[in-house]
Amino acid sequence: MPRQITTRVEQWPLATPFRISRGVKTVAEVVTVAVTEDGVTGRGESVPYPRYGESGAGVAAQVAAIERAIADGAGRAELTALLPAGAARNAVDCALWDLEARRGGPSVSAVAGAPLPALVTALTVGLDSPEAMAAAAAKLADMPLIKVKVDAGDPETCLRAVRAAAPRPRMIVDPNESWDFALLQRLQPALAELRTEFVEQPLPAEADAALEGFAPLVPVCADESCHTVADLDRLAPRYGMINIKLDKAGGLTGALALYEAGRARGMGIMVGCMICTSLSIAPALHLAARADFADLDGPLWLKQDRPGGVAAEGGRLIAPAPGFWG
Repeated sequence: MPRQITTRVEQWPLATPFRISRGVKTVAEVVTVAVTEDGVTGRGESVPYPRYGESGAGVAAQVAAIERAIADGAGRAELTALLPAGAARNAVDCALWDLEARRGGPSVSAVAGAPLPALVTALTVGLDSPEAMAAAAAKLADMPLIKVKVDAGDPETCLRAVRAAAPRPRMIVDPNESWDFALLQRLQPALAELRTEFVEQPLPAEADAALEGFAPLVPVCADESCHTVADLDRLAPRYGMINIKLDKAGGLTGALALYEAGRARGMGIMVGCMICTSLSIAPALHLAARADFADLDGPLWLKQDRPGGVAAEGGRLIAPAPGFWG
């Protein structure tokens, strides 16, 4: 009997607005894919990202275009020829991982590695006025790791306000492509003084050639510049780290390959996410257990998450309930 594929575009309201240099988000739009075979269903979720020309309707259309192939038995190995890396492939890939495990195949843990019972994740301080960012940081002052969103306006003042309010946590700085090379250079002493772990994607992806030959005081991590293994030869002379997101890599399958290729080049690894539900986070946890940093607080921004999803305790994510995914 052919498999059945169900695709849904869902809206998940946020508890508070999420601000970065590109704008403000109040609702998370996700696409869920369910693949059913012999009465067993595997689920996957992705987040379409307008930065890469994606939308919920567009991702659903991409999945619809390959439904027949999936119904006829195409698996994860065939997906790379059916869909480009991105949100659509991520949702289908993760649904197939889940389906394989539920139908008696190897568990995801057996193949990809077991998630840690409690994983330290970055907790995000959104972009706002220095005073508002300091107030938000003060609430996270006892957490192990924070990530601070900034733009090109007055990032040093914002970062100093955050660090004064939260002197203990390790700190990541994320300008979301809003800086130019001159600003990155100028801020090096301050970034080092403020004990910044690394700066994530400071320059626009199309302008990051300026990083070649640059010796920063604080490591630089590629996010928007890094999608798949094919990017690494270009990125290795520019960045010391990469941020692996399943939505960019095209699922857990692509993310695992990117992890191995990045490690082979001696690059640091962070596993990140978009604003999403725990159905997106559950696959990423298997990879994050082996990474240097995790930034997987997407579900914590929602008014309500899926039942049985991740929980947060003291800046750590607690894995979903047994049977949730994989």
